[in-house]
Amino acid sequence: VQLQASGGGLVQAGDSLRLSCAVSGLTTSDNFMSWFRQAPGKEREFVAGIRWREGTRRYEDSAKGRFTISRVSAENAVYLQMNSLKPEDTAVYYCASFSDVTTSAVGASSWGQGTQVTVSS
Repeated sequence: VQLQASGGGLVQAGDSLRLSCAVSGLTTSDNFMSWFRQAPGKEREFVAGIRWREGTRRYEDSAKGRFTISRVSAENAVYLQMNSLKPEDTAVYYCASFSDVTTSAVGASSWGQGTQVTVSS
């Protein structure tokens, strides 16, 4: 699976952004597609994930109610709609593919290259 993330940028607190992850080489619909983020000096953390086949979703607590993950099979893409952004959301955001539902960064079959999101106060 090859992944390419895009859509990051510099926004103000309260603004919205939509991240995109272009997916290619997907051979099974069982993949769990996720977004992670990594802020400077911090570990990479799970943000949201979605099962490609039936759309089962998981969210990290701070993302619930503000972020929405979706996938569009016809576009071979996964999206992360981020609303009400906060300065603490500032990080490099990565999309990743896993063989099963997980919130751990360990065991990913593929990672995208990352896209920077910066939220100013």
